[in-house]
Amino acid sequence: MMTREHKLKIMPGTGPAYRTVTARDFRKLPQLQGFPRERLRAMELVAKVLPFKSNNYVVEKLIDWDNPLEDPIFHLTFPQPSMLRPEHLSQVRDAAASHDAERLRETVHRIRVELNPHPAGQIHKNVPRLRDGTRLTGMQHKYAETVLFFPSQGQTCHAYCTFCFRWPQFVHLDGLKFAMREADLLVRYLREHPEVTDVLFTGGDPMIMRAKVLRTYLEALAEADLPHVRTIRIGTKAISYWPYRFISDEDTPELMAALRGVIDHGRHLAIMAHVNHPKELGTPEAEEAVANLRALGAEIRTQSPLMRRINDSPEIWAEMWRRQVNLGMVPYYMFVARDTGAQHYFAVPLVRAWEIYSAAARQVSGLARTVRGPSMSCTPGKVEVTGVAHVYGRKVLALRMLQGRNPEWAYRPFFAEYDETAIWLDDLRPAFGEPRFFFEEEETGLGGGEDPAVAVA
Repeated sequence: MMTREHKLKIMPGTGPAYRTVTARDFRKLPQLQGFPRERLRAMELVAKVLPFKSNNYVVEKLIDWDNPLEDPIFHLTFPQPSMLRPEHLSQVRDAAASHDAERLRETVHRIRVELNPHPAGQIHKNVPRLRDGTRLTGMQHKYAETVLFFPSQGQTCHAYCTFCFRWPQFVHLDGLKFAMREADLLVRYLREHPEVTDVLFTGGDPMIMRAKVLRTYLEALAEADLPHVRTIRIGTKAISYWPYRFISDEDTPELMAALRGVIDHGRHLAIMAHVNHPKELGTPEAEEAVANLRALGAEIRTQSPLMRRINDSPEIWAEMWRRQVNLGMVPYYMFVARDTGAQHYFAVPLVRAWEIYSAAARQVSGLARTVRGPSMSCTPGKVEVTGVAHVYGRKVLALRMLQGRNPEWAYRPFFAEYDETAIWLDDLRPAFGEPRFFFEEEETGLGGGEDPAVAVA
């Protein structure tokens, strides 16, 4: 009988060498030689504020250079002038024209701070402590069952998404970066918190790390006495941005062995794949990467925010979900563009987001209707828009809390005034004359909204 390992197709050293494209050299790309000089200059100015990095696979395999301005992957990976508001773009342009390096630095820093670099209380509410008071800045613990771990060597990506809500990880904002080297502190925290069942390796992208580094973290968890930790999740965009990581990089065999080791130690391995458009799964390389991970025994779940100019139509989502199911992936989440960075460029009103979600779901079979959303990852928790309802002749927006800082909030429904322009929870008002949403009242009772997961540390 053939084992899973025999089905793997790994050919180390046979793929292309990884080459980055950054703000310093993107003008050299042959594909951009016909672009207007002013547009290229504006792209450079945006890249001084928001991080930009692409690579040769994205440029050569994913972008339609015959019509780049209409191409979703171009908007997903390359800075666009309108990603900064006009006043911010003007301020950066003036500062750059002054040739005063300190003025430019201060201008960029001020704009970054104004872009809400760490939404949803990530810095003040999600960072846990050990019982001795040690603050673990390389971890987040917002929901009781799941701990997020940010390995310091994984705080970059093969390419950056222009919408990324973790963009501060990639720029130099003092005190606004999550990262931790010490696997022993992670293990120690998990020992103190038997309620934790899932550890999510995130970043950046953990798959940017060398295999031997990732293996060190995974083996530390495997060798620790942590029977309550049942699932290891790894968030990654590598399937889309550098599928060779699972096919032909020099250390791919060691990487796959490290991942397989998670399963061999009796834990569930979930690859949390970020896939924003069906084009990302349309190459032979992406299909091969998926096949190798599945042959290994990993489950691949997919998630993406809903974004204007990239995937804001039911047809795109339906096609993406069908393709994912055909490849053996599990559609998992449709998110709402977070209130950070270039939210104004990508955001879709919540009512429209629900219309897109429901129209897409009607086009696919039950196997693709595993997707939860549209979901906002906001301060109190994950809030799902479940639809537009009519209550006693009044149109309202129906929502429910999928996850909450207080576990008792999970799956609790609530209503907001109907608003076709609202793009985030903060834009909504409680329906039926209620002065506050239920979680706002209860957060006050929790001591100003302190995270229970942090408070017990």
